[in-house]
Amino acid sequence: MSLIKQDDRITVDTFLEGVWRENPVFVMMLGMCPVLAVTNSAINALAMGLATAFVLVASSLLVSLFRNLIPSEVRIATYIVIISTFVTIVDYTMQALSQEVYNALGAFIQLIVVNCIILGRAEACASRNKPVKSMVNAAGMGLGFTLALLCLGVVREILGSGSLFGLPLFSEQFQPWVVMVLPPGGFLVLGGWLLFFEWLKTRKQSLAEGVTHG
Repeated sequence: MSLIKQDDRITVDTFLEGVWRENPVFVMMLGMCPVLAVTNSAINALAMGLATAFVLVASSLLVSLFRNLIPSEVRIATYIVIISTFVTIVDYTMQALSQEVYNALGAFIQLIVVNCIILGRAEACASRNKPVKSMVNAAGMGLGFTLALLCLGVVREILGSGSLFGLPLFSEQFQPWVVMVLPPGGFLVLGGWLLFFEWLKTRKQSLAEGVTHG
């Protein structure tokens, strides 16, 4: 029973690692190109996040399964081939489901192939661990990336368009902050979230020190 509990704890920690402690956007600052480019609306942010998460989990599974068969000399090229296969699946699927979202995301769907989060997980985790642990880690990273995109997309759409997922939130008197749906808005909102999380971290440390001294 103790072994089962230990395995469960490791699995949960592995999942939560990417969601919070090593969030790819707010902590490691990876994948900034789509983070800033496609988060002008919540639906675009969600679509890009889910697409990236799918590619991340699927490619991590395949890399882990073949980790002992891939020669080290061509491992990066092999990872890119695997990743591009799943990106192609996502590309055609999204195009079939919603042409509007597909057009809004544009080339950033294809650019998932070179997203450093996915290639980094393949090299640092999937190539060194068994399939289950690799998938759990990838799922955590994918969820963390999706939540980060939503954090930006929700704020930018509400302030920049007065809506959320396309649904109006305010009366006709509301004056949208146009800058929020433009490129500078991405930097402003990202900076705001980073300041907020740093404030939370500092406050938590202060409370912990107060309890210790008390």
